[in-house]
Amino acid sequence: MASKIEEFCDESCSRPESVSVTNLKENRIPQHTAIKLADIFKALGDPTRVKIIYTLLQNELCVHDITEVLDMEQSAVSHQLRYLLNFRIVKRRKSGKTVFYSLDDNHVEQTFMQTLQHIIHQ
Repeated sequence: MASKIEEFCDESCSRPESVSVTNLKENRIPQHTAIKLADIFKALGDPTRVKIIYTLLQNELCVHDITEVLDMEQSAVSHQLRYLLNFRIVKRRKSGKTVFYSLDDNHVEQTFMQTLQHIIHQ
């Protein structure tokens, strides 16, 4: 059984002079931004959504093609795509009756690929 390590800091701790708690406090991330960022990571926290994003990194696809690639039911894929749409991770483009999905922008691709590279690097 692992023992719990508690860390304490005295008011007189010796932080570097360049670190100002007041400046850090004034420049902290706003609550609404922290919530949105956490939501994005939450959206990336599901293996099915990760597989969909990885698939869309390679090509813009319709729901049918995504279901074929991932060997999943269309209703399950559609549900996950709606979730990803709500967080602007994917976007849709309609051509006739067919809806094509792709990643929303380059930031999504960069975030995903950097995270993937971090995992592979370990």
